[in-house]
Amino acid sequence: MNWRNTIEISKGVYWVGVRDWNRRVFDALIPLPKGTTYNSYLVVGEEKKALIDTVNPGFEKELEERIGKTVNPNTIDYVVMNHAEPDHVGAIPYVMALSDKAQLLTTKTGAKMAQTYFKVPEERIIVVKDQDAIALGGKTLRFIEAPMLHWPETMFTYLQENKILFPCDFFGSHVADGFYDEDLEDLLVYAQKYYGEIMMPYSSMGQRAMEKIRGLQIEMVAPSHGPIYKNPSRILDSYKKWVAGETKRKATIVYVTMWNSTKKMIQPIMETLSSEGVEIVLHDLVSVDVSELAKGLVDSRAIVLGAPTVLGGAHPLAVYAAHLVKALRPPAMFGVVLSSYGWGGGAVKQLQEILASSKIEIVGALEINGPPTEENVGRIIELGRTLAQKIKEHDGNNE
Repeated sequence: MNWRNTIEISKGVYWVGVRDWNRRVFDALIPLPKGTTYNSYLVVGEEKKALIDTVNPGFEKELEERIGKTVNPNTIDYVVMNHAEPDHVGAIPYVMALSDKAQLLTTKTGAKMAQTYFKVPEERIIVVKDQDAIALGGKTLRFIEAPMLHWPETMFTYLQENKILFPCDFFGSHVADGFYDEDLEDLLVYAQKYYGEIMMPYSSMGQRAMEKIRGLQIEMVAPSHGPIYKNPSRILDSYKKWVAGETKRKATIVYVTMWNSTKKMIQPIMETLSSEGVEIVLHDLVSVDVSELAKGLVDSRAIVLGAPTVLGGAHPLAVYAAHLVKALRPPAMFGVVLSSYGWGGGAVKQLQEILASSKIEIVGALEINGPPTEENVGRIIELGRTLAQKIKEHDGNNE
């Protein structure tokens, strides 16, 4: 007995995806305390049917059963591949085996990936270009190329008659709770984490994509992860700020300490910044949640990195954090590096070298031997005041 449920999100449009309540990590990096979803959408026209994205490997049968609640899976005419990552297209070979007439719709780059990764025969692929459209009978799918969000083959699909945007990973969130955005009061917390982890390195491409969809009438945003937005302005307005790199009077402080000397350096700069009206986000690298760190970086104007020296260089956790900051390309403009060492320094030099290619201006760095003296604390307070002044000087540029 097929007891799976589908949900009609708009006339002739059905959610047929999967809620993965038990997944706890993504890309061997991103924590998923609330699980995630693999959203797949069935669009039923008067003449043809299209499946937009599929599901993660291992959930193929569940996808088939959900589709089967509405139509026979072997009647699907098109499978839309917005993005070639396995969590969205892992079931493409399965679906195309169910319907031997189904053709894959994807970009030119996506076509190569479909052949390489999923062995889709070339004759079953239709390459679509920017603004191409496919008619289903009373429903029209229009395709919008959105490269590097976050792979080169990515595109969005827009259902014109229903005014639904299917942007795949863009506008997504890793959370299995809630079906619509109105079901989760704190949804934007998850959305900001997701943006920081996945999309922030591609903010310039995000701006281009936002410009492309600016003229569309969008009454619903249906991403491939997380709840569907019945109130699209909620996520669209947030993304406008995030892709533009708008920051707050805010500093993210990230540190690791071995014998508390570095921690004793972090405390006075944290207090100084706070007293100057700067919002503080503090993370101990021993227990940091990467998604929380990424979320804080989305709108922080400054970063403070603290680390002891280990074997002539920065503590490995601090090296990891510096490389993460470099990779995520946050909009932060200013930074401070603090370090304590026992018998030999080197942490500050290494961290500055890692961050050298970023756009972050290091307004000050301090490396001391042992726990901070009163004189050291005085210098740290001055660094904090200098950093706070830099942060406040840019209020008008961002808010």
